[in-house]
Amino acid sequence: MSGGLVVLASTVKDTLANVQRYVEGNLAGGADHVVVFLDAPEDPATPDIRAYLAAHPHATDVLCDSSWWVDKRPEQLNTRQRINANVVKALLSTVSWADWVFHVDGDEVVQISRPALSSVPASQLAVNLAPLEAVSRKQWDGDPTWFKRLLEPEDLTLLKTLGAIERPANGALFHGHVEGKSGLRPTTDLWLALHHVVDADKHEVAPFTHPGLRVLHYESYSGEDFVRKWTSILAAGPTPAFRPAREPTAVALQALIGKGLTPEQAEPYLMRIFERTTEDDFDTLRDLGLLEHIDPRAGTHQPADLPDGSLATLLDAVRPEPKRPFHHGTPADKVRRILDRIAPGSGGRRGLLRR
Repeated sequence: MSGGLVVLASTVKDTLANVQRYVEGNLAGGADHVVVFLDAPEDPATPDIRAYLAAHPHATDVLCDSSWWVDKRPEQLNTRQRINANVVKALLSTVSWADWVFHVDGDEVVQISRPALSSVPASQLAVNLAPLEAVSRKQWDGDPTWFKRLLEPEDLTLLKTLGAIERPANGALFHGHVEGKSGLRPTTDLWLALHHVVDADKHEVAPFTHPGLRVLHYESYSGEDFVRKWTSILAAGPTPAFRPAREPTAVALQALIGKGLTPEQAEPYLMRIFERTTEDDFDTLRDLGLLEHIDPRAGTHQPADLPDGSLATLLDAVRPEPKRPFHHGTPADKVRRILDRIAPGSGGRRGLLRR
C-alpha cells in the first residue's frame, strides 16, 4: 500500500442530524473524505445539509438535480446509488492519491482499521466490510451504541428457542442486509454494486476480509427512524426489491401509507408494525453477550486532507455528462471516453492491467 486516501461515496436523503452522524462517524472510523450525493434537491433539509457539507474540509456534496441527471433520472433508488458510487470510483481512477473507494449508505458508518487495510495484498482489488447492526428499540437517548453482530448457528438456535427471533438465521436477527459493504482500488475495469464489487460480466469479485474491516448499520434503530426511513424508501420511486424477510413489512407499510391517513392517525399503526416486525429483545441480546458496545464518534482516525481540489473539479466536470454509462454492465470504454473528455492526459487512469 502507498498510504493513499480512503474515500466514501453515498446517496442520501436524510435529516441534518443523521448526515452529521454519518460524516463524523465515518471520518473517525477510518475514512479520509466523504462524497455525499443529495438525492432530494427539493427536500426542506437539503439547504442546511449542503451548508454543513460545504463548510466541512473532509466532505464534498453533489446536488442530484436535473443538471446532474442529464440523461433522465433513474426511477429506482438502487440504480441511482450504484451510478453515483461508480462515478466517484471512475473519477478516482484518474488520480494517484486515492487507494480505496467504498460505497456505503447514509445510515452506515465504517470501522476501517488502517493497519488492516494496509495488509491487503497488492493483488487483491476488493475488500468486504462485515456488518454490525444497531439494536432496534422504541427510542434511544442519543445515538445507538449497542450493535448486533453476525452469530454462529448455536447462538441463533438459542435465540430461536427463547423466542427472540423467528428463525435460527442471521437474516432473522438482522433487519437489514447481512452481506456488508465493499470497497475497491479505483479502476475502470470493476464496478461497485450495492454490496459487492463486480466485473464486466456482473460476476462478484472475491473480496479480502479481516476482523478489522467492518461497517455499522443504523437500520430502523428506533420507532421514529423506522417510520422516517420506510416512508422515505416508499416515496423514492418504484418499490425496490427487498429480501423475502422484509417484503411483508414493505407491503404492509405501503398499504398503510396508501390509506390517506394524517401523520397523527398513521403513527400508532406505524409503531405497531415496528413493534411486531422490527423491535429487538435488547435485554436478552445484551445479557447473553451477543452485542457489541461501540461509540462510532469516539474513533481515533485523523482524516488526511485531499492533496488538491481535483475531486471537486472532476465532479463539476462530469455533471453535464451522461450518467448511465457508469452503471455496472456497461462497457468500460464508454466510461473511459467520458474520462478522456473531462480529464484529458491524466495518465493516472488505473485499469486491472496497470495494477
